[in-house]
Amino acid sequence: MDNDVSAGSTTTSTLGHLALGLTLLAFGIGGTGAIDNVTAADASSLATWIGGVALFVTGLLGLRAGDGRTGTAFAGLGAFWFTWGTGVGTDASAEATGLFLLVWSLLALTLTAASAGAGLLGQGVYGLLFVSLLLGGVGSFADVGGLATAGGWVAAVAGLGAWYGATAGLARWPLPGSRSPGRGVTAAG
Repeated sequence: MDNDVSAGSTTTSTLGHLALGLTLLAFGIGGTGAIDNVTAADASSLATWIGGVALFVTGLLGLRAGDGRTGTAFAGLGAFWFTWGTGVGTDASAEATGLFLLVWSLLALTLTAASAGAGLLGQGVYGLLFVSLLLGGVGSFADVGGLATAGGWVAAVAGLGAWYGATAGLARWPLPGSRSPGRGVTAAG
């Protein structure tokens, strides 16, 4: 892969944001309880293969192309989604689930801080992911289902943001905070 080709990084970013957006949207909607008989656990296959494997591979491709920020974000998030997707249905305690979500919320917080200056949309997606995981983790520890539901709504909004960012990049639509649509416009830089 030629590191001088700027489109490779943009393509990797777009593909990664599509995978992240779809996974977050499915996980979030399932976590809200808004659709009868659909839970966050029902998103485990999508989380394992799209959010996990595809996002991790996309992250590795980003790292190989020299895009440390996006590559690290997608590889890290791919590891999160793969671990979550394969762990659904195990007999983990509420405390273990809460700890898992809180520890991974630290990754989302790091990604939020690292995306400063790379675009409002990307920083917003990672910030909303942080809030979602934080609410889910605290909700598990405190046994407050309302917090987990709120976390599901926040995850769904983050998923829509990631999906819009990827779609806007492909369709050359304007992004919030950008002056012109098109070339070089990505959700997280």
